[in-house]
Amino acid sequence: MIHRWRKICQILESPSLMHTNYSYAAVPIAEHVESDIYRIYFSSRDPHNRSTSLAVLIDLKQPNKILEMSQSPIIIPGELGEFDDSGAMATWLADAGNGTRFLYYIGWNLGVTVPFRNSIGLAISENHQKFEKYARGPIVDRTASEPHFCASCCVIPSAHNNPWKMWYLSCTKWDFHNGKPRHHYHIKYAESDDGIHWHRDGHVAIDFADSSEYAISRPSVIEEDDHWRMWFSHRGTRYQIGYAESEDGKNWNRLDHLCSINSAPDGWDSEMLAYPHVFKHGEALYMLYNGNGYGKTGFGIAVLE
Repeated sequence: MIHRWRKICQILESPSLMHTNYSYAAVPIAEHVESDIYRIYFSSRDPHNRSTSLAVLIDLKQPNKILEMSQSPIIIPGELGEFDDSGAMATWLADAGNGTRFLYYIGWNLGVTVPFRNSIGLAISENHQKFEKYARGPIVDRTASEPHFCASCCVIPSAHNNPWKMWYLSCTKWDFHNGKPRHHYHIKYAESDDGIHWHRDGHVAIDFADSSEYAISRPSVIEEDDHWRMWFSHRGTRYQIGYAESEDGKNWNRLDHLCSINSAPDGWDSEMLAYPHVFKHGEALYMLYNGNGYGKTGFGIAVLE
């Protein structure tokens, strides 16, 4: 059965509406607050073009009305020379239990031979206090068998004595395209006992569909009735939203044709759809997503019909 997503509205065009020094609103993450109220975390860019993370409060009944915006960044870039000195981009929020929340984020370093290198950091909040970085270094980084970089992830905490699960972007190579370095990355799988120390064996969760595809990113996974579902971005000429299913969360069957959400004929999401975040509210599934410019035009929301 084809899953048809109905677009509701564009939630936030740009944080510059309330923070004049910031631009972009990329990689949105939904956190339930109470009733129909959600806090949406997203990545923005400061005046130095470094990624940082902000948040807005919305009501799902009127999602185009911003109730509140954070007055200071949730997480900020690290010190000179650290793994996140060029940016700290929130990518996933997980409930670790007992009032503790894990905010996974992408650390950015600018490069010389290639434009950048990424790795995954962690910030922790206890009892709804502000997020503090777990360490000055990353918790998931390049290795002997994954030598390039890793980035956007989705994390599901341990349940029923099962390990924590992570699906993450893993760069497979760089090549030159039209005279410029171009990355290739897909989605791999990892497990953990505590959400901090991760065991990786190189298992590929979502691979390239064909030779024209070179970027698969931002997995968003939910479990329903012992069945796993994933939405993600994939790109050949432009980003689109793909879909996959799994019985165990590790081995996936890619079913992009079942996900029906298309670019608009014109407007803020006419050129691409990217970075989905799917969450359940009541009996409905909602999707936050970015449109044109990788978040330059902000993010919107859709509901599964």
